[in-house]
Amino acid sequence: MYPYDLIPGVSLYVIFICVGIIACFITFSKLSDKRKISAKVHNLALICGILGIAVGLGFAVLFQALYNIASIGRFEISEGTGSTFYGGLIGGAAIFLLVYFVYGGVKIKDRAQLKEFFPLLSCIAPAIAIAHGFGRLGCLTAGCCHGCQTDSWIGIMMHGNMGYAKYVPTQLFEAIFLFLLCALLIIRAVEGKKYNFSFYTVGYGIWRFAIEYVRADYRGSTFVSFLTPSQLVAIGFIAAGIALAFVERWAEKKSLTSEPEGCENE
Repeated sequence: MYPYDLIPGVSLYVIFICVGIIACFITFSKLSDKRKISAKVHNLALICGILGIAVGLGFAVLFQALYNIASIGRFEISEGTGSTFYGGLIGGAAIFLLVYFVYGGVKIKDRAQLKEFFPLLSCIAPAIAIAHGFGRLGCLTAGCCHGCQTDSWIGIMMHGNMGYAKYVPTQLFEAIFLFLLCALLIIRAVEGKKYNFSFYTVGYGIWRFAIEYVRADYRGSTFVSFLTPSQLVAIGFIAAGIALAFVERWAEKKSLTSEPEGCENE
């Protein structure tokens, strides 16, 4: 809607990204306190989060450059390359987990980072969702990630891939979905519900798979002719979420069976 700089180097897109990152850390910190995550694990997660965001931003641009090969015929990273959420999340998550388990294993001697991992993930899930929601509002202002051209009342005039026209505002719809998902995840985290991160990955995967049918920003083809790259990744998200739920269940059972005789679980 307004892809121009407000001041040199600062656009509404950049502002929304920054707001999303701030909201992410605030949400995580508040929920971490509610779930009584230990200070050492909380601080470790913050370090991992900062590194994950920094690396994730780079991966977001890298993945977009790979997507762009289909449209421009070459791999190129420049000021106009753009970024993609999937790339940022995958790259950021990989660095987060690497630092969390490797550095955390050296730094924390009582294995608290292992014992509190799934409660921590429960707090991270809504933090990612709210950051992503603000990011999608940024996409709306930048005119990227939009839907098909339309004459319908739901359309919004924006500077899209096919020029200044009326498009289905899939960015706005996704932002609303993510804020609602975040609210639900916050409630689940506060209530101590399990499988929160799985709930997030499966929920977002289903949403993203469906919304791709009305998106119109071409990202290339796949070995499955009727699926877009984002839909394939969405299927991966759903599968990963289901697998993570089984791992969390297994870890819970292992924890229960390892309790010393005579101890009661709270």
